[in-house]
Amino acid sequence: MSYSMGPLLSRVNSPEDLKKLNPNQLEQFSRELRRYIIDVMSSNPGHLASSLGAVELTVAIHYTFNTPYDKLIWDVGHQAYPHKIITGRRDLFPLNRKYKGISGFPKMAESEYDAFGVGHSSTSISAALGMAMASKLNGDKKRQHIAVIGDGSMTAGLSFEAMNHAGVSGTNLLVILNDNGIAIDKNVGALKDYLLEVVTSRTYNRIRNKIWFMLGGNTKYGKNTRSIVKQIGGAIKGTILRKSNLFEALGFRYFGPVDGHDVEKLVTVLTDLSRIPGPKLLHVITRKGKGMEKAELDPTTYHAPGNFDKETGEIIEKKCSVALAPKYQNVFGKTIIELAKINPKVTGVTPAMPSGCSLNMMMNVMPERAFDVGIAEQHAVTFSAGLAAQGMIPFCNIYSSFMQRAYDQVIHDVALQKLHVVFCLDRGGIVGEDGATHHGVFDLAYFRCIPNMTVAAPMNEQELRNMMFTAQLPGKGTFSIRYPRGRGVMVDWNTPFEEIPVGKGRKLRDGNKIAILSIGHIGNTVSEALNKLALSGITPAHYDLRFVKPLDTVMLHEVMQRYTDVVTIEDGTLIGGMGSAIVEFASDNNYRINIHRMGIPDRFIDQGTPEELFREIGLDQEGIINNINQIFNRNK
Repeated sequence: MSYSMGPLLSRVNSPEDLKKLNPNQLEQFSRELRRYIIDVMSSNPGHLASSLGAVELTVAIHYTFNTPYDKLIWDVGHQAYPHKIITGRRDLFPLNRKYKGISGFPKMAESEYDAFGVGHSSTSISAALGMAMASKLNGDKKRQHIAVIGDGSMTAGLSFEAMNHAGVSGTNLLVILNDNGIAIDKNVGALKDYLLEVVTSRTYNRIRNKIWFMLGGNTKYGKNTRSIVKQIGGAIKGTILRKSNLFEALGFRYFGPVDGHDVEKLVTVLTDLSRIPGPKLLHVITRKGKGMEKAELDPTTYHAPGNFDKETGEIIEKKCSVALAPKYQNVFGKTIIELAKINPKVTGVTPAMPSGCSLNMMMNVMPERAFDVGIAEQHAVTFSAGLAAQGMIPFCNIYSSFMQRAYDQVIHDVALQKLHVVFCLDRGGIVGEDGATHHGVFDLAYFRCIPNMTVAAPMNEQELRNMMFTAQLPGKGTFSIRYPRGRGVMVDWNTPFEEIPVGKGRKLRDGNKIAILSIGHIGNTVSEALNKLALSGITPAHYDLRFVKPLDTVMLHEVMQRYTDVVTIEDGTLIGGMGSAIVEFASDNNYRINIHRMGIPDRFIDQGTPEELFREIGLDQEGIINNINQIFNRNK
């Protein structure tokens, strides 16, 4: 499929090309760039609204600075599509997030313009500060270091840790705060209120307007621009900002707020700021979804809307003639409400993902017992520990790959103290087009080694309901339930909850010679593969472990004694995962048995559809069938 480009965009495939445009052409170029993003993404889904909101800011940065010599670091990378298009990937953009295509996030191995790989939030200031310090140590005083961070990402502790260091570092660092009032869902917390107060403060805006008038008002370049900008820091320090501005208190020279969609003014401001040494923060006001009405009105839905009509913005729903099973996350959302109604101790916690994990359902029904703590996974875990220490039973829902950011808190604040916190790890396993930064493949391994932890994975949504019920029962302690993005089987909501004995698996089918051990959703793929194998007379047994910790030792002794070969299959890393646990069990109990492990190999998996990625690593039906056939034929 071909995509049309405007006359200016067709001439620009690098920042050097961009610099050949006149400043008064940048507004038209921004319109063409935004139109191209909408056109491509209407049929090639990705992160839409964030990138639409950052178009003019991206254009201004690349027009002003000398990238890639000047280092530009994007936070998260949701808003970096304009950056990718400007920096040599315009014609590759239709392959964004596709198998063997380009990554949906900045990636160092992909382009010299991607100064730092990102995907999780709040890393940009730390990375930019490290680069700025390296330049300082190398005696390079000319290189600029720019971190673009959304206001939602500012809520993470890592951002404040970096700013606290940067403020006294004396490095040449510019932090651009892209303030649009929303991450994926609406921002929460005191920082959101503070930024709103800065933007709306009469006193502050009077000073700001006076400064902009002195800079030349609405003209392209005011006569006294450079001399006045150099005085801004000192002037503001003598007024309310030194006393009340958070960023000034941290040692940054604060500028703004400025209109993030006035590209010519942004160029003027950035040009002047590039001449001011030391740590600086530019506060830019943007609108998420800018230029597409439906995305502006509903930026949460249009954060990653899937396919849509490029003219009207209407989302194109996939037609299906059969009823679809509910998504795992929606089962979580409905089930926690059911549990909260029967158990007053049940609460819900999420770090800025209420719609993604479906905790927003509980927020709508019982908002006093459901908490969005902002992009702050470490705080989410220890906050949950505090709730549990006072007798509550928090369900702390964090995406598997995001939970990696709070590992110490899980160990030190929860498991060590034997607190009753239920961790629900959404997006466990291969997640698809978001790629290596988001695949949740490590949780079985990194939780299995923690004392006082129960580590479970349901095979389907009905099992998820029962595991959640089990986890909130008295005395269950620290409990982890991981499940994937997507759908499995239909749920019977009228069936009473059933307690699942902790550490007990189940035999799904009997067989001979070969036993298949699986855990979690991938067990459905195994069952389908075994149905096909049965047609050729190969009939392995199939066991669903349910728990990787504690293991069902009674079931495993039965398996080790009855079968010559055991195949472990998991949607998680081979190193340290369920297969490793089975090998350890066999070794500890002196079983001489052939164990064949299938799972995620020891490498990072790039983007693609789950089907493409499972096929690549041999965890699709065909791969499972071929592996079992080989084992069976060797044993003839």
